[in-house]
Amino acid sequence: CHVYKPDWASLTLGVFVCQACSLLHRSIPHISRVKSVQDTWDASEVELMAAMGNSAAKAKYEQKVPAFYYRPTHTDCKLLREQWIRAKYERNEFEFIEKQEPYSAGYREGFLWKRGRDNGQFLSRKFVLSEREGALKYFNKQDARDPKAIMKIETLNATFQPAKIGNPCGLQITYLKDNSTRNIFVYHSDAKEMVDWFNAIRAARFHYLQVAFPGASDEELVPKLTRSFMKEGFMEKTGPKHTEGFKKRWFTMDDRRLMYFKDPLDAYARGEVFIGSKENSYTVLAGLPPSTQGYHWNHGITIVTPDRKFLFACETEAEQQDWIAAFQRVINRPMRPQEYAVEAHFKHKP
Repeated sequence: CHVYKPDWASLTLGVFVCQACSLLHRSIPHISRVKSVQDTWDASEVELMAAMGNSAAKAKYEQKVPAFYYRPTHTDCKLLREQWIRAKYERNEFEFIEKQEPYSAGYREGFLWKRGRDNGQFLSRKFVLSEREGALKYFNKQDARDPKAIMKIETLNATFQPAKIGNPCGLQITYLKDNSTRNIFVYHSDAKEMVDWFNAIRAARFHYLQVAFPGASDEELVPKLTRSFMKEGFMEKTGPKHTEGFKKRWFTMDDRRLMYFKDPLDAYARGEVFIGSKENSYTVLAGLPPSTQGYHWNHGITIVTPDRKFLFACETEAEQQDWIAAFQRVINRPMRPQEYAVEAHFKHKP
């Protein structure tokens, strides 16, 4: 998981692991027996570690990891880290390609619990992912011929959100509908099933991008498969005239799209703001203009775009600094050619 100086080890597998991963290894005691490096070791245990080690274990257990398969780090949720450990050491998925069928076949169907847009209830829905059709679809009724939604692989994203959804296997799927972001929240009671869906989406995205960018290397494409949001949280905002009262909203920063929602689990954003680059006259400032009216949280942020200023307020200084850092990272990055088309669409929104 790339933690510096791991201080635990799996005696049976011959690998060093961090403390957090050692707890996950304990959940497969028939495969992995862990021990702290601070404990007393006998000679045979030391010899076993010397004979294997992390590099040799990686060469054995990760010999056939598909390029699209998500390799979690210590910052990822428990679900991804545990299923990576089980896939490697318990199921040997990366030694035998036939075991990768659930996410490598280019087609996957099954049932997921999906949150209802209006009532917030989770109901079982049939999902079908087809690389040939270039879409992920879901159906409201088991025998329905027409899907309730068609999500093009081109704009599809998936990110695990266990805390937000309130389920350890909670996955947030986003896609563009009429160039606006739509959210779908799903989970499955089986952890492997959910991670297989996630990697099947990544596989579909990988194969789509290989066709869209035929000269690109795997290293260039893999970071584009799925993305975690740069930042999320509550801020207050006011309207374009800056005279309306400030309202508390849930904000999500997804690459250059800053979206705000009344509730974190809303299907559609109340609004979206495009954040361009400094070369195109976008800036972020701490504080609010002196003329700002109405009650609001104390720690303001002003985003200046070529067309207008957007005013936000954070509850704490730490939150304000985190948001400013996230905005600054995006503003400091030059815009790609395709992002100019996205910016133009935002400018022409009614």
